[in-house]
Amino acid sequence: MKGILSVQSHVVYGHAGNSSAVFPLQRMGFEVWPIHTVQFSNHTQYKEGWTGRAFAAEDITSLVSGMAAIGQLENCEAVLSGYQGSAEQCLAIVDTVKKVKAANPKALYVCDPVMGAPDKGCIVAPGIAEHLINTLMPMADIIVPNQFELSQFTEMEINSLEDAIKACQVALEKGPKMVLVKHLHSISSESFSMMLATQEGCWLAQRPHLEFDKQPVGVGDLISALFTGQYLAKGNAEAAFSHCNDACYAVLKETSQRGEWELQTIAAQNEIVAPCEHFPLEAL
Repeated sequence: MKGILSVQSHVVYGHAGNSSAVFPLQRMGFEVWPIHTVQFSNHTQYKEGWTGRAFAAEDITSLVSGMAAIGQLENCEAVLSGYQGSAEQCLAIVDTVKKVKAANPKALYVCDPVMGAPDKGCIVAPGIAEHLINTLMPMADIIVPNQFELSQFTEMEINSLEDAIKACQVALEKGPKMVLVKHLHSISSESFSMMLATQEGCWLAQRPHLEFDKQPVGVGDLISALFTGQYLAKGNAEAAFSHCNDACYAVLKETSQRGEWELQTIAAQNEIVAPCEHFPLEAL
C-alpha cells in the first residue's frame, strides 16, 4: 500500500508537527509513516514548559533503512519534512529523500522549512537554517515556507504583494517546482493570506482572521499536510491549494468556537475532507 513518509516533530498532547499532520492525511485516505525528529510532552508555547528530547539523526537513517529492507520505499508517494532538531537530522533527510527517489522516481519531496517567524527570528539549533536554505529547499519539489522563511531563502525583504510574487519567482529559480507560502503577514491586516506559485501561475488565498486568546501552534504543519495530500489526490496544484485554505480555516474555526488553542483536528475531521465554506483564489 502506498504511503507518505512524514519526518517531523511530535507532541504527546495536542497537535503540532506529526501530531498535526498525520491524522489529516489519514482522514484524507492516506497511509502515513511517521518518523519523529523530537518527542515532547506538549508544544513549546506552554508557560509551564515541556519535557522530552530530540532523537539522534541515526534513528532516522536506521528507520528508513528498515523500510527499505521490507521493500516499502518504492511505495512511498511523498516525503514530508518539518521541524528538524539538529543539523545532522537535516543530513539524514537528504539521505532519506535520495533513497526514496531511487526506489520511486515519481515520489515528491515536500519541505516545510521550519526556521522561525518574524516576531521570533530564527528559532532552530545552529546549522539547521543553513542546511535548509542551501540543501533541503533547493532539492525539494515543493517548499512550504512562511514569509520569514521565504525571505531567508531568497535573501529578499517582503513588504508587499509585488515583493511576495518576486520572492516566489526567485525561489522557483533555485530548484523547487512549487512554492506555497503558508503565511504572508505583510499583505493584509484584515485577512490571513497564503500564496502558491508554480511555473504555470501564481494564486493568492485569503480567509478571515479568527480571534484567539493564545495563538494556535501547528497550523503550518497542518497546511503542509493538507496540501501534500490534496496534491497527491488531485494532481492539480490550484485545486489542492484551494482545498487546503478552506480546510485549514474550518479547523481553526472549530478551534476558536470551542475556546481552545490546541487545533481541533479531530472535531473538524469531516471538514478536512469536505470543507463547508469556500474562499475563492485570486489569480495573480
